[in-house]
Amino acid sequence: MEIEALKSISSQVRRDIIRMVTAVQSGHPGGSLGCADFLTCLFFDVMKLDPNDFKMDGVGEDLFFLSNGHISPVLYSVLAHRGYFDKSELATFRKLGSRLQGHPSTDKGLPGIRMASGSLGQGLSVGLGAAQAKKLNGDDRIIYTLHGDGELQEGQIWEAAMYAAGNKVDNIISTIDYNHKQIDGDIDDVLPLGDLRLKWQAFGWDVLEMDGHNHAEILSTLAKAKEMTGNGKPIMIIMTTAMGKGVDFMEGTHKWHGSPPSLEQEQIALGQLKETLGDY
Repeated sequence: MEIEALKSISSQVRRDIIRMVTAVQSGHPGGSLGCADFLTCLFFDVMKLDPNDFKMDGVGEDLFFLSNGHISPVLYSVLAHRGYFDKSELATFRKLGSRLQGHPSTDKGLPGIRMASGSLGQGLSVGLGAAQAKKLNGDDRIIYTLHGDGELQEGQIWEAAMYAAGNKVDNIISTIDYNHKQIDGDIDDVLPLGDLRLKWQAFGWDVLEMDGHNHAEILSTLAKAKEMTGNGKPIMIIMTTAMGKGVDFMEGTHKWHGSPPSLEQEQIALGQLKETLGDY
């Protein structure tokens, strides 16, 4: 897909995020806005998938697992625009009985969701299981996972990291949303992560880095990562982003990690984001 088309989708996704969390005064806009460009590129250009024939087993398809499930608004919007379900359903976000719960869940059968993710730290383990299942079944497709940087403070992540390298799981491409922010403040003020590149390399992973708001760089980095699969090592991409990207008063602060805008703030935010695909 052309870069300008991907940028247009990203803008609409950001509008959806703002409207979804404002409508119910609940949700996590900061990280969702920050990952809009990455998920747009992944679902609209990179992954092999079939939104018209969703199956939980995902045979013959690339699979994506959102580990930092609190940024569900961005995933729901991308899935809707990709054709997994009608975008009008975005209006039910976080409402009683909705398939679009605050954290993705599998109990209501929402197409595109293969993992319930609310408790942080679990997505890498799930992704590794799926990756090994594909190998056992002779399925050559790739597993993708996304993680928050604050999520790396969970011990299960590092258990999974050791397991992946130790078992040469080389059909998985994981990405860290490295915005340096978490709910309580800056990462370095809560629990510093140190040199992430050296950490993951020490755990036996191949490591790439990219700007999470440069669509061309996202595509080229993911293409390089795909070329590196099958070589006996798992792949980690450290993706630099800005929390709240696209809305000037939200960018670069942890205060919008889990706080919805007011109605007045919603209008200011929407004024900065171009409507490109039509609001739901």
